[in-house]
Amino acid sequence: MRTLRLHHRHRKVELIARVPLFRDSSRREIEKIARLADEIDVPAGRELTREGETGKEFVVLAKGAAEVTREGRTVNTLRSGDFLGEIALVTGAPRTATVTTTEPSRLLVFGSFMFRELLRTAAVERRVLGTLAARLPSG
Repeated sequence: MRTLRLHHRHRKVELIARVPLFRDSSRREIEKIARLADEIDVPAGRELTREGETGKEFVVLAKGAAEVTREGRTVNTLRSGDFLGEIALVTGAPRTATVTTTEPSRLLVFGSFMFRELLRTAAVERRVLGTLAARLPSG
């Protein structure tokens, strides 16, 4: 059983190391990220977030694709390496869009507490907050 857990953890570390968000992280940081994240496989058609609802998790699309809709209109397509959920967790505002997988996908999911721990990794914090700033509506 211990060998199986070690193999799974090693596979998860390798998966995380390939995600662009974590590219500048050290091996030690990647191992920490692996401990923080839940790895989940979901089918195509799975709704990951719903516009207007409270956000409770940050999601990295490790493999797969998803469609982002706002008020029923497609506004973006997410691919492997993209992430979502940071706006609601950082600002406390409701989800700004609905995100639905368009193909089977592997997700790295961080609950709100784990997300705060994740942001303690400087390279990750810069990327997440930079993306958040770009995604927020101007006005």
